[in-house]
Amino acid sequence: MTRRQASSPLDRPLERLLSSREVVIACGPGGVGKTTTAAAIAATMSVRSAAKVLVLTVDPARRLADALGVEGIGNTATLVPAAAFAAAGVRQKGQLWAAMLDTKESWDALVRRHAPDASTAARIFANPIYQNVTGRFAQSHEYIAMERLYEIHAEGAYDLVVVDTPPTRDALDFLDAPGRMADFFGSGLLRWLVAPSRSRLVSLASRPFYQVADRILGTQFLGDVAEFFLLFQSMYDGFVTRARSVGALLGEARTTFMLVTTLETVPSLEATRFAAALAERQLHLGLLVVNKVLPASFADPAAVAVAESLQGDPVGIAGALLAALPDGLAGASRVQVARVLEEVGRSFASVGLVASRQAELLAEMSGAHEVTATVPHLAADVVDLRGLLEIGRHVLDGTGT
Repeated sequence: MTRRQASSPLDRPLERLLSSREVVIACGPGGVGKTTTAAAIAATMSVRSAAKVLVLTVDPARRLADALGVEGIGNTATLVPAAAFAAAGVRQKGQLWAAMLDTKESWDALVRRHAPDASTAARIFANPIYQNVTGRFAQSHEYIAMERLYEIHAEGAYDLVVVDTPPTRDALDFLDAPGRMADFFGSGLLRWLVAPSRSRLVSLASRPFYQVADRILGTQFLGDVAEFFLLFQSMYDGFVTRARSVGALLGEARTTFMLVTTLETVPSLEATRFAAALAERQLHLGLLVVNKVLPASFADPAAVAVAESLQGDPVGIAGALLAALPDGLAGASRVQVARVLEEVGRSFASVGLVASRQAELLAEMSGAHEVTATVPHLAADVVDLRGLLEIGRHVLDGTGT
């Protein structure tokens, strides 16, 4: 594809993909640049299209604000000012907004939405078990992240929402949390837990358990647990229906997943397993982004031949070099130059071998999704919006299928 052809958005596979989706969920192993990639794509799409774009992070590590250069990101979306893009040397067509999940605030909003009345909501907020659930209960964070995504999407305020998730093992919890929460709040276990608070009559079979539990945990604790689940049952219909709707959003045609990884052994294996998990759930994997990829030129046969020749006759090549450039290498001996050339050849050959293996692995991984994008090793860490836009340019312009 020529440079002129690539200038048209319709000729860019990723831009075609993003134009047909409303939610992009970024997943991947830890430490592979997932948060940065999510922010980069969101920022770049706000420059290239008239879309109103939101990047939402549910990763407890607070990296997004640093990547965007915006302070104070929270549950309420913050507009990244156009002046920040102007300072980075670009002019936006759209808008970029950023938000980071506040688990407690989101749980409170969920309770207010589904509680039958204000009095019930107040009792839930005051319950000690609820106060711990919002931060510590298994999959509390993962579920409320999905709930927040659903809420944002349902509001319809954004043309594109890019979601940054925790590393892959937690992201699987992220995917399954809506269904598990719905199953739990409609389960027999929940009914068993709240049964004692509904009646003073406790069956003979369960009475010994509660007598022991009273001595170990205390009557107040058991009462708090029973009250918590009883109050939550008052929200059963709305809560479970909503949880199932949240889960359904993942499989809708307007949602796609972006898998971010590197070609190192452990991250690539985790990424492959995660791609399989998405396929099992029949969820759409639209984009694979591979960071820190070595240039293909390292594996070029002609370059490899040069590296081999440097190792094969370094002294002879050193002599020719010294004869050709006497002024530039004044004072250097043939042995010194030969040693440098041999080391250069050896290092280049080693990097070339890695580049060849990366190419093979990338070819193996490119098949379960629509678009593959690679980002090379960059000279410096990404610390500002300009760096994010550089990554976005690599992803959107350097894609291939």
